[in-house]
Amino acid sequence: MADDSTQGAAPNSQPTADEIAQEALAAARDAIDGLNDLTSAAAATPAAGAAGTPLDLPAFKAVESADPPRAIDLLADVNLHVTIELGRTRMLVEDVLKLGEGVVVELDKLAGDPVDVYVNDRHVARGEILVLNDNFCVRINEILAPPVEVAKRSA
Repeated sequence: MADDSTQGAAPNSQPTADEIAQEALAAARDAIDGLNDLTSAAAATPAAGAAGTPLDLPAFKAVESADPPRAIDLLADVNLHVTIELGRTRMLVEDVLKLGEGVVVELDKLAGDPVDVYVNDRHVARGEILVLNDNFCVRINEILAPPVEVAKRSA
């Protein structure tokens, strides 16, 4: 009868990995059921201090217009401060005071280099200077990606 003694588990033997996993799974299921019971009980009872009466909201009337506004029309009359930067330089105050008509100021960019376009002090594009009908113009060649922090806020 040596076979009968090896088939039964001894009372002081170590549990197997399967037994441990089954016990952990059962404990996890019990914990989840307990959480589900708590959340359903909390949803069924009103919050502490709440009167339990529904909130009376005013009746809002729908505003209808003849023409629904298009998205770009909302921005049609917004003023923006646009700056085109040809280049930069550093000068002493003494040299600035000596500036006069016909003085050449050397910039950090070469002729033909792209100019920077700023809208409300934000660098938004690069372009090139053109002359059209005796007026200076800027042709936009590159729209810059928004800074990382702005992209995070909009998301």
